[in-house]
Amino acid sequence: MSQDSFKAKSTLDVAGKQFQIFDINKLAGTATLPFSLKILLENLLRTEDGANITASQISALANWNPDSEPDTEIQFTPARVIMQDFTGVPCIVDLATMREAIVDLGGDPAKVNPLAPAELVIDHSVIADVFGTKDSFSQNTDIEYERNQERYRFLRWGQSAFDEFKVVPPGTGIVHQVNIEYLARVVMVREVAGEIRAYPDTVVGTDSHTTMVNGLGVLGWGVGGIEAEAALLGQPVSMLIPRVVGFKLSGSLPTGTTATDLVLTITEMLRKHGVVGKFVEFYGPGVTALPMANRATIGNMSPEYGSTCAIFPIDEETLRYLKLTGRQQNEIALVEAYAKRQGIWHDPSLTPRFSESLELDLGVVVPSIAGPKRPQDRVSLTDAKSSFGKSLPSYLSDKTNQKPVAFKRNGKESAISNGAVVIASITSCTNTSNPSVMIGAGLLAKKAVEKGLSSKPWVKTTLAPGSKVVTDYYDKSGLTEYLEKLGFNLVGYGCVTCIGNSGPLPIEISKVINDNDLAVTAVLSGNRNFEGRISPDVKMNYLASPPLVVAYALAGTMDHNFDTDPLGQDSNGNPVFLKDIWPTPSEIQAVIDSSISSDMFTKDYASVFEGDHRWQSLSTPTGKVFEWDAESTYVRKPPYFDGMPRNPKPVTDISGARVLAILGDSVTT
Repeated sequence: MSQDSFKAKSTLDVAGKQFQIFDINKLAGTATLPFSLKILLENLLRTEDGANITASQISALANWNPDSEPDTEIQFTPARVIMQDFTGVPCIVDLATMREAIVDLGGDPAKVNPLAPAELVIDHSVIADVFGTKDSFSQNTDIEYERNQERYRFLRWGQSAFDEFKVVPPGTGIVHQVNIEYLARVVMVREVAGEIRAYPDTVVGTDSHTTMVNGLGVLGWGVGGIEAEAALLGQPVSMLIPRVVGFKLSGSLPTGTTATDLVLTITEMLRKHGVVGKFVEFYGPGVTALPMANRATIGNMSPEYGSTCAIFPIDEETLRYLKLTGRQQNEIALVEAYAKRQGIWHDPSLTPRFSESLELDLGVVVPSIAGPKRPQDRVSLTDAKSSFGKSLPSYLSDKTNQKPVAFKRNGKESAISNGAVVIASITSCTNTSNPSVMIGAGLLAKKAVEKGLSSKPWVKTTLAPGSKVVTDYYDKSGLTEYLEKLGFNLVGYGCVTCIGNSGPLPIEISKVINDNDLAVTAVLSGNRNFEGRISPDVKMNYLASPPLVVAYALAGTMDHNFDTDPLGQDSNGNPVFLKDIWPTPSEIQAVIDSSISSDMFTKDYASVFEGDHRWQSLSTPTGKVFEWDAESTYVRKPPYFDGMPRNPKPVTDISGARVLAILGDSVTT
């Protein structure tokens, strides 16, 4: 119960329904606060308890000086927690262990539950072991369950044992895409002390790209497992009031450019500026010109440019997206009314007070890639070949064969050399959540097939979208057929190549690479391309839009100039260049308009927590306490509470601690 020192508690009427809110306008000087700090201010007003969250903290935030360095600590209480399976399992293991400790002390285990809504999406475990066939997805999912059944049984138990905890089973989508398409509320509604309360949706997640939801106007970021677990148990996140970098957008994207080109440009700019530990907030007339999918792409890559978050305000585009993705009309009406009442509705003419400012005219963005080892190393597509040539020598050794090396696969002879693209993957929530680039990739594939082009035989081609909706609109538009003809068959709904789950290369390809120490490349529509991340056989990794991923599969090498080098020849022997098959904006929009509907989202998410026959047939323990398997090497009961008395000893200082690792300035995952 808030102490409400500022008398901010008020009422919002939406279509005759009353909601309790904490009105930030009751505090003077808040009109020009950045959007993100208004969200934090409401959070403090609503959770003021006089101890952890105090009136002085609220005053400090309301009277924020944009020029000051962060020195005031506040306690932020996220509305919910979102997790992926790799980092989320330990949190649930700890909750299960707490329940057992309660039993040992003679208590009721059912009292141990998350106090904040928590959702876990299983997306990090699928690997592209099988590719290029119509049953690749089914085979990879079978293998995934075989490898991870212990973890999945545990999570399925947790799904039924804990209140406020839900699991999205494997084969559904990527956590951040599922978040924006279904889980995110934008405005939360919860009954508190007999009243219906409305407040901003805020979230912490156990994955750094939780910031993707910032595109929807939801404040959130990735945290460590301990912080996430604390939030699960209702504890606030301690933080300093941050500096806020205003990023003004103007104009519109030129024809031929994509959201990927834009986000790589923004990443380059913000990396150079320096935004570590800061909030980034987008504003200005250019925001209105950006569709929600583009905003999500920009928010997604916040970790790559180093900011805590990268948020967009709420506006008509937010409402349009909520409607498209099947949210209820009463929910959308509440979002609009709440945002306008609280002053968090986007006003293009208003410039909030910021600590620092940058500006980008969207009209200067050009087609780009990034690589060969960092997301911020943007390269204009026109310079891609020369940039690759300059980078290549540092990846060669005395053992590297400088000439093309022949190999035979499936009875056919080919040859590869340094710079060969051996992985081309349409992957990652960063881009597969964006219909414009996904439809663009499908149309480019269609035109390529119609011209008689094909992917090079040494390229491992994979398609791993973050949502089943992508498959729906590919099927409806007839583009699936053309992607599959180029080898881009569905391999799974998950992170896959972007997190290094690219799977093994064909034996013949891997052998010729390693026997000759070739410096080969991967091209992916992901967010990270650090050395060694994508495949142990690949030395150089490039980030690109989904259409360019397809284009590089056709080219088969990074040593290619798309302006002057043809991708192949048509049936009449005429050279085919990238410009000949690149789809126009009107072509892309026509397919979007005819192939994507809210019914797809409603259908695919109607039973999102139920899972397929594999999930439902898992042999799962029942009861409030988990049945640990002493022989398991995967899920074991931690010893934290073994022998703990009802009244534990006070916490003491740690002595004799040692440094485990001393790391350099560029440590990546």
